[in-house]
Amino acid sequence: MRIKRSDRGGKDIVDADPSKRMPQQPESTSPSLTVSPAPLSAGLPTESGADASAELPNAIEPHQRVPRWLVRIELFLRVMLRMYIGLAICVVPWWHAAWDQNPIFLRFPALGSIAVTGAARGLVSGLGLLNLWIAFQDAIRHRDG
Repeated sequence: MRIKRSDRGGKDIVDADPSKRMPQQPESTSPSLTVSPAPLSAGLPTESGADASAELPNAIEPHQRVPRWLVRIELFLRVMLRMYIGLAICVVPWWHAAWDQNPIFLRFPALGSIAVTGAARGLVSGLGLLNLWIAFQDAIRHRDG
């Protein structure tokens, strides 16, 4: 270990000996690592002598297409969920039983006094309208696709 003194009167710089590294620390300049586009186990025999690629038939399969009906169902469910959440978020701030009598707002009166203002209700309803807009845009954009 070598200690270098700084010229500008700052902190001392300590150089550690690279041969005395912690065993958990990976060696960044390891000569045994090579870059290859082929998998590491390709072509190497296993303990039984068989080729490693025969053991892993699913490792290098081509990408399979998702069935069109599954994509349509996923789109339908995604749009319906977004519409449901958007409608709920639009309506809840104006519903007395759900908003004014909310246990969270009753427990924290300062938060409740802010939540009953028209601006806070309008902001939350605006988020619901934004969610509805995203749902409709998703449905229109993927209608033909």
